[in-house]
Amino acid sequence: MLGDLLGEEMGETTGMRVLPTEDGHAAMEVSFQAVGTLLSAAVKDMGTYESYVRPDGTLVGDGQGIIMTQEGETVTWHGQGVGHFTDSGGVNWRGSIFYDTAAAKFAELAGTAGVFEFDTDENGKVAAKVYEWK
Repeated sequence: MLGDLLGEEMGETTGMRVLPTEDGHAAMEVSFQAVGTLLSAAVKDMGTYESYVRPDGTLVGDGQGIIMTQEGETVTWHGQGVGHFTDSGGVNWRGSIFYDTAAAKFAELAGTAGVFEFDTDENGKVAAKVYEWK
């Protein structure tokens, strides 16, 4: 069951790299930066994910990143998801995300599983929302 909105952000792709094929399937590495909120705190998120095109044309991806506040508090994350290409050349990702932090402000994220919507467009813009998974 979906719970409360944990955070949302908007940003852009900062880099892309073609990886060696995975069992003959195309593979990419994508990095991004975004700004938004996490538990109502203003944050900057920097992440990288690898994605592989599956035989049916969908994508599977695995990523990690770091979220920082202006005060220097940090949260690391690890996520996995499934993506679908859009007609305009972007990708709609849906998946799960887990957090790790020593920052008291984000202590409630310990042991929390989140579900995310991460969308990219043909121009490299990204937008995401993360909800608590109860």
